Amino acid sequence: MTFRLRAMRAFALLVGFFLMGVVLLAAMAVLDWLVVTKLYSARAAWAEGGLLTVTFLLAMAILRGMFAFLRAGRLPPVTDAVAVVPEDQPELWEQIRAAAEATGQRPPDQLYLVAEVNAGVAEQSRWLGLLPGRRRMFLGLPLLAGLTAAQLRAVLVHEFGHVSNLDTRLGAVTMRGRTALIHTVEAFRDGSTHFHYLIGVLYVGYARMFLRTTQSVARHQELAADRMAARHAGRDATASALRALPVLMSAYAHYLETYASMGGSQEQEEGAGGAAGAGGAEAAGQALPPVGEVYGGFRRLLAARTGEGLTALAAGQRPPRPHPYDSHPPLAERIALIEELPTDADLDPHSHTRHQPTPALALLRDADHLFAALEAQTLPPMVAQLPRKSWDELTMARAIADAEGWSRPLQVAVARTLRSTEQKAEQTTEQKTDGTATVRRDTTPSAPANSPLPGLEEILDAFDRGLLWMEVADRMPKPYQAARLIGPSARNFIRPRIFDGLAGLIHLRLAESGQAQPDIAWSGRPGLVLPDSWEKGMDDALDAAVADTPDTTPLRALLAAPHPLAKAT
Repeated sequence: MTFRLRAMRAFALLVGFFLMGVVLLAAMAVLDWLVVTKLYSARAAWAEGGLLTVTFLLAMAILRGMFAFLRAGRLPPVTDAVAVVPEDQPELWEQIRAAAEATGQRPPDQLYLVAEVNAGVAEQSRWLGLLPGRRRMFLGLPLLAGLTAAQLRAVLVHEFGHVSNLDTRLGAVTMRGRTALIHTVEAFRDGSTHFHYLIGVLYVGYARMFLRTTQSVARHQELAADRMAARHAGRDATASALRALPVLMSAYAHYLETYASMGGSQEQEEGAGGAAGAGGAEAAGQALPPVGEVYGGFRRLLAARTGEGLTALAAGQRPPRPHPYDSHPPLAERIALIEELPTDADLDPHSHTRHQPTPALALLRDADHLFAALEAQTLPPMVAQLPRKSWDELTMARAIADAEGWSRPLQVAVARTLRSTEQKAEQTTEQKTDGTATVRRDTTPSAPANSPLPGLEEILDAFDRGLLWMEVADRMPKPYQAARLIGPSARNFIRPRIFDGLAGLIHLRLAESGQAQPDIAWSGRPGLVLPDSWEKGMDDALDAAVADTPDTTPLRALLAAPHPLAKAT
């Protein structure tokens, strides 16, 4: 079956989706008319009234679905983006107009910059695109930060290719129809009555059939948009843009989780599951990066990491599992098909000349202002009012919070151990002499529950007394399954946590004394830079302190030795 025939079949099914509601309404109207005029009887009035009520409620559910279907092409208000007009960003608009002209499309009426690694064109169409309407384009500022101008051109042409005529006008209508059906099914899912669910089952079944039937049309449109991008923006630029997108998405998610939300409390971030975007900053609720750096700091990460460094952030992540209704062919397949096209040199003999690629962000005027404006549009009011700190201040605050989190379980375990040993000492001082009633009691009170937690030296003293594996390890928090471990298995399980607890106490000590400096480490992970002597000897000293036979001498030697101030790289 040719593409035109498949598109016509899809359009017929799309019309059938709407007509199904009309037929159901007509059938219920006929049924109600028969009940009222032909089958009415006084003895069964209550049953007939119940039937009329049911058909009325079903009709309301169907009308809601039909109304949602007709409204699927309407554009909602935009509240989480920055509107950009041609007068403010003429270079970017020039690229957009050129991409629209290359695909035979009219440029968008509105352009919005968003805080996502994404791009798209949306149109307020009537009759599923048969009649054009107002058109919007969305471009992610993080996407611009990670692409070259040539790659951006390929992305723009591809997005306009989605709404272009391509092989037939019905192809674009089919793409909009898939979106409309999904919108309608979601309207039934959000219904509050069983009647919405009952009618929704029927519509969901039809929608599944339509999505499966039109999948080939949707994939054809996707591949045609890829070919159009390669033809007008270059094969190499298109292929490299497709490769860059998943890498940029992973890098941006890493940036939001590791850097943008750095000012949040550890407990809240863990509870939020490392939420990305403004949600991560909202969950944090402590401090924000400098103005314009919540999203703009992503540029620093990209500048500090090579291509291999960015790819490593996506390593180990599985590609999204394809589902039966996915309109996108696998990314590897799309890239392979693009690379089978003629090279750019074959299309343009002068294209072999090498030029330094122009960053897509260079197309913007005053990018810093746009990043700051995007923060104002996307951050909730309560979050936007949080204090701002420099990256170094955020790094130091995060390092201290992390160190306190690592060290507290060890401090609590040692405190409980010391209180327990003191209580045992009190009991052993009760001695009877020569069978008399003379009692000698040590009146030293045990440590109260709210006493300060032990410091590093007190913990090392407890280790030297042999309390680490006899008492402290048993009081360290552990999962229920790990509580059953005994002997070497139990020690090997809890040893890294004790190691981290000591390391946290050392970081706190060095930070308080000014010997540790913050390091934002855009090419690695943010943390503290320790003096050279600590960097070289800390791990070995900690290993000795948490060995089966603890030896705190190396660690005490490091604590006693003078250390020059560390310098952040």
